[in-house]
This record gives sequence, C-alpha cells and structure tokens, in this order.
Amino acid sequence: MAGKIPQSFIDDLLNRTDIVELIDSRVHLKKAGKNYQACCPFHNEKSPSFSVSPEKQFYHCFGCGAHGNAIGFMMEYDGLNFPDAVGELANLHGLTVPNDQPFHSQGPAPSADHYQLMEWATRYFQNQLKTAPQAIDYLKGRGLTGEIVKQFAIGYAPGGWDGLRQTLVRSAATEAQLIELGMLIGRDGGGSYDRFRDRIMFPIRDRRGRVIGFGGRVLGDGTPKYLNSPETPIFHKGKELFGLYQVKERHRTPARILIVEGYMDVVALAQFGVDYAVASLGTSTTADHMHLLFRTTSEVVCCYDGDNAGREAAWRALENALPGLQDGKDLRFVFLPQEHDPDSFIREYGRGAFEQKLDDAQSYADFLFERLTRDLNLSGEAGQNELANKAIALIRRVPEGFNRESLLTKLSVQLRWGENEKRLREIFHRQEQEAQQTATTHKNSGKIKLTLIRRAIALIVQHPQQAALLPSLPDVLKSLKEPGIEVLLSLLTQLHNNPMSTGQLLEHWRDTREGRALAQLAMLDEVAVGDNIQQELEDVCDRLLDLYLQQRLDSLLQKNQMSLEEKQELQFLLTEYKRSTK
Repeated sequence: MAGKIPQSFIDDLLNRTDIVELIDSRVHLKKAGKNYQACCPFHNEKSPSFSVSPEKQFYHCFGCGAHGNAIGFMMEYDGLNFPDAVGELANLHGLTVPNDQPFHSQGPAPSADHYQLMEWATRYFQNQLKTAPQAIDYLKGRGLTGEIVKQFAIGYAPGGWDGLRQTLVRSAATEAQLIELGMLIGRDGGGSYDRFRDRIMFPIRDRRGRVIGFGGRVLGDGTPKYLNSPETPIFHKGKELFGLYQVKERHRTPARILIVEGYMDVVALAQFGVDYAVASLGTSTTADHMHLLFRTTSEVVCCYDGDNAGREAAWRALENALPGLQDGKDLRFVFLPQEHDPDSFIREYGRGAFEQKLDDAQSYADFLFERLTRDLNLSGEAGQNELANKAIALIRRVPEGFNRESLLTKLSVQLRWGENEKRLREIFHRQEQEAQQTATTHKNSGKIKLTLIRRAIALIVQHPQQAALLPSLPDVLKSLKEPGIEVLLSLLTQLHNNPMSTGQLLEHWRDTREGRALAQLAMLDEVAVGDNIQQELEDVCDRLLDLYLQQRLDSLLQKNQMSLEEKQELQFLLTEYKRSTK
C-alpha cells in the first residue's frame, strides 16, 4: 500500500495514464527514436537530455538525474505530495480515489482525515469570530466587508489556551493528529494546548481548495505579528501560496498574478477588485513558488517595499525565477513608497492608481542590471569583466530562447561591447563548458558497476513484461550468497503472470532504499546486448543457477566429513555442473 490508497488503484491509474501525453501537455516533447525528448523542466540546459519512454512509462534526465513515472512527474513538476498527485491523475480520468480507512463525517474520530480536521478547525474559528466584538471591530477598522471575510473564510482564535482543543479532541488519536497538524502544541508532561490564541485566522488552502494550514494575525501589539502553521505532513510553506486557490477560482487562466508580502494585502486587494494577488507564507518567494506561478500565468509581478529589505526579497525572487523565464513568460517588479504597503496604497489612491503602478512595473532585466552594476566601476576593464562574469552566470540559468538572447544583448550594451560581442560569447561558452565538465565528472563518479545480479535486475526492471513470462526460479536461489538476490526474486514474484510497465513496477518500491537503486538501474544504457530480451533474461537466470551450483559445490567440497545425503547431493551437483559447462 501507498499510504491509505490501495496499491491496486495506483496500478490501474498508471495503466490508464500515457506518460508521454501527460508530460507533453506541460513540456513540449519531440520524437527521438523509440523515445521522446525535451530540454529538462527541472534544470537549465542548452541541449535536450530529458527522455520519456512510452514503453517503460518512465522519464529520466541524463543531465540532472530526475526520473520517475507519471505520479512522480506530477509530484516533481506540479509540486504535489503523493496523495495529491494521485488525486490529480484520478481527476484526469474521472476516477475517485478510494480510501481504505474512510473518515467519519459527523465529528472527530480516531480515523479522521487530516484535511477534514483542518476544515473543522476553520469552521470553529469562523464561529468564534461571530461572538468576538473586538475581532470584528479590528476587521472593520481595516476596512474589510463581511462579504470578503466570508470569501476568505477568515475567523478568530479566542484568547484561551484550549478552546480548539476542547471542541475538536474526542480521543488521544485525534489529539495526536492535531499536534501533528500544528494546531495544538504538546506539553512535555502530556496533554496539549492551542497554538493560535487571540488572533485573526486566515485559512491557507492548497490548489484543490483544502485547508492545509493557517496564518494568525495578532490583534494588538503582541509578537510575533503573524504566526504561521509549522511544517506538517500536508503543509509545506515553501511550496504553497496564500490566495492562489481563490485566484484560480475567479480566473481560469489569469493574465497576471501579483505577489505581495502579507495575508491582509491579498484580502484588501481582492476587496478593491484586484483579485489576482497571492502571498508567500512567511518565507522568501521560492523557486517552487515561481515554478507554480509560471505554470498558472504568463506574467508575474512582485510588489515589495522600497527599502533594503524589500529589494533583497525582490532579488531572491528574481534569482529563483530565472529558470522559469521561458519565452512568453515575464517577470516585473514594483517597489512601493516606504510609508505604504499594497493595503494602505490602494485604500489611499484607489484601484486605478495601484494597477497603473503594476502596468509601469520595472522589467526583470532592468532590475537585474541595476542590481549587478551597483558599486561597480564600468569605465575600467576589471569592473566590466566582473559584470560580464556575474551576469552570464545568471543569464545561463534562463532557458535558451528570446529571453536569454535579449539579456545577452542588454549586457553587451551595458558593457559597451556592441562591436565586440564575440568576447561576450566566449565568456558564455567557457562557463558552459566548465559546467558541462563538472556535470560529466559527477555523472562518471556515480557510475554503477554491473555485477551479474545487478544486470539481471536491470533487465527485469527495464523489460518487466518479458520478465513476467519467465518460469518460476528454484527456491534454492534464496540461499545464493550474492547481494541483491532477495530483491531480484521479489521482483520476479511480483511480475509472475502479472505483466506491468517499468513505471508501475517501480511504484511498488516507492520511498524505499531498494526503490532508489532500482530507479537507477532502470535508467542504465546498454544493459541488453541484443534484441532478443526474452533469451537474455533466460540466459541470465541460467547463469544465476550456475553460480548457485558453484557456490554449493565449493561449500560441500570444503567439508571434512559429509553425510550420506550430502554425498548424494555432491554427486548430483557435479553431474549438473559438468552438464552446464559443456
């Protein structure tokens, strides 16, 4: 089983999914022999090293090592956890994910689902807001209407220590779940208490609309001003954005998404009609955030304070966004006056003035060179070379295409090297070659030495449908003294009369030490020496039996005394060994 989802359902889901079709819907693939290829979506590269095998239902990047089946691709490309990736694939096929341990809908119970508990917590906070005049006055003072409060399911956590605990905890198992979800904090001596107290509560939803965490804003002058849910099994703040679910509810394909710094900014902007804003969750804007946003829209605008902290946050966002700046994708920056945040600016000047600032936002290229040329003396060769090297190191992270060429042209203008652009290209290619040499060295250092067992496992993993036709191997092979024999026999048992693809087979070994090794073997080239895979599999099985015969013979011959049964066995083995070596 993979969590609570039946393995049989996962097998069927992978069987229904064409990995080429799935990946091609996100990354344009080109036919290359019997496989398909593209530039890898997980790292920046000049020539395609990302390969997708329709036969294996498996993808692999020969550059960065990324690999997996359809579920693995959804997890890595869409930034989903395992259950969500299965859920997304199931939705594509119109299927409902079954659950071996369904939760009760009438109230908390030991089997209650994480997401259901978070939904109950949301309702609890909403109900508490209705009877908390100080919280209502605070929200009204911030200019929020009842409609926008309801739209974002904003609530209130009362000031006591166990309001949520008393309401939701009905068993030790539920209490443990709420601690795991970061809603309660466990006491050293046992028991627990509420994490969020006397705070305005903002539910954080994932892309499917499920509550996965909370942001709590203190009412008074207490600290911290904002308290976020900790990392939990369902909440990873570096991968989630507050308000993205609401943006996608209102705009099927948003033309622009605005990144701001706070929950209240998102809510206030939405109230004024700027309903395409999101906020990071107490972290810098990460590479995962940028990857997610560029999958959703073609233009991302980052709105920060104009002080040093705001500009540093903008620079980190730019660095993380560079690999996603494919042609047709744009990134821009707005820096507000230091006395304003988006909430206060739009209230003072209105939606029109705010959106005009967005329209006039600084391009990522201008911001990049403004930052790089700061403190550099470009009148001298030393400063020019420093700018060239620093800029090219960043430009190389941008995918090959118009955006990259535009940056190189702009760099040439900055350096006044217009008539000597060849010099710029030489620096670019030198850095490229150095990076490729480093990658090649790293790849060669991790090369797998193919033993007989590893070659056998590689053949089985790469050609599981042919391996399923092999006859059952003798039980004596279990005693073969070779590393990996248990895995090999387990694979053959799995496949016996149950043919499946490489992607399906490896799914059974997900999150295991053996699974990672199997994935490496699935990617090896030149394992088979001919076209007759069935014959090669049979030959390798025969060699394993020969190896067992040799080991058993050696073991018996080393004995000083043998029983009658052992002598008979020795005679039999000698006969078999002579026959096998003819």
